[in-house]
Amino acid sequence: MTSDVVALLRAELGARVDTSPTALEAARADKSGHASDGLPLGVVNAASVADVQAVMRIATATRTPVVPRGAGTGLAGGANTGGGEISLSVRAMDRLVEVRPDDLLAVVEPGILNADLNAQLEPHGVWWAPDPASRAISTVGGNIATGAGGLLCAKYGVVRDAVLGIDLVLADGRLLHLGHRSVKGVTGLDLTSLVIGSEGTLGVVVGATLKLRRLVEGERVTLTALFDGVRAAAVACAAVTASGVQPAIMELMDATSLAAVHRLLSIPAPPAGAAQVTIQTDGPVAAAEARSIAAVLEAAGGRVSVAADAAEGEELLAVRRSMHPAMETLGTTLIEDVSVPRSALPDMFDEIARIERTFGLVIPAVAHAGDGNLHPNFVFEGPEVPPVVWEAAEELFRAALALGGTLTGEHGIGVLKRRWLADELGDDQWRLQRDIARVFDPLGILNPGKVFAD
Repeated sequence: MTSDVVALLRAELGARVDTSPTALEAARADKSGHASDGLPLGVVNAASVADVQAVMRIATATRTPVVPRGAGTGLAGGANTGGGEISLSVRAMDRLVEVRPDDLLAVVEPGILNADLNAQLEPHGVWWAPDPASRAISTVGGNIATGAGGLLCAKYGVVRDAVLGIDLVLADGRLLHLGHRSVKGVTGLDLTSLVIGSEGTLGVVVGATLKLRRLVEGERVTLTALFDGVRAAAVACAAVTASGVQPAIMELMDATSLAAVHRLLSIPAPPAGAAQVTIQTDGPVAAAEARSIAAVLEAAGGRVSVAADAAEGEELLAVRRSMHPAMETLGTTLIEDVSVPRSALPDMFDEIARIERTFGLVIPAVAHAGDGNLHPNFVFEGPEVPPVVWEAAEELFRAALALGGTLTGEHGIGVLKRRWLADELGDDQWRLQRDIARVFDPLGILNPGKVFAD
């Protein structure tokens, strides 16, 4: 059957079917450190919607599982492809198809990189707001599939706020055009929002109509504040939110993560135990907002520094964006992703410290403090996640839920969190979501084993 499926794919798609050992091995893993068992049957490098439809028709006819994939930068194992499965890559479908600055929309293929999209939009005076730390290497389709967010979510919203429509290929190869091009549109059920964050379990995203924004006028002001500990920094961030001033970016790094980044970038070490908050304001009143925020931070015990110009501001943000490479220097990492109400940030950092003590682990953590999204990193040795790390991760998830939060803010469930999904949703909603997935994919061939655990 394996050879038959590959033969059918090659007959339809020719050289776009790659069965080389290098390609098969690469398709097993993403940036999470997790890899699927076994090797995929092949990697199909789709170049068009028709290619995707052909793969799905063959997959349906042969009952072969298919795992959609973008750039492979996910952090939950959601695009990892294992034995007996087809890896369907849409990375080569990377065109900006249409830009309408008058309507503030763009039509794109899913494989376009987030940063490349905004580089192409800038001459038109517009931009797409989602800004994950991986923007230089992650695709828009991947952003949509996982509901990725990033640094600018606090002010400019998440992916679900920035997508008007989606072109979706179903498991049987049919093409749906979901959503609309108008600002308003409430016809029927909102299937566009349903697909966002569905991690390839409902269909393959082959195009998207994006909601754009005008380029922000005025200046950007970037400032940092050092605190004696991470709890004090988290309290200060909550105070900024409560003040009513809305920064574009508000990021928090604990002492371990901050020190690791400084070592990686060969910049002077921060004071021992210091946590850092990095904030950027933008727009016509950026300077006034920065002054107000600085006053709040100083009142909370922060030592504030303001970037002299835009270039220095980007250098300060580069410290935060270097978090993941810095973690790789500490050992193997399990990168987690929980969100809590912004007022609960101090309590969540207290919980992380408690879990470190309880389990004898090092858990460096950063946070998109403007929206309450934390990324604790479990550091260990060796390629496999030790049982103690999973025990600590479970404690972390339960702590986030107890504080009114959620298992994931932007990375998705994938394989790494599927065992806890029902704990957050409850049995009735968990079953309902599974039933909905079966309507889209009655044979269960789309990204099986991801999100929903049996």
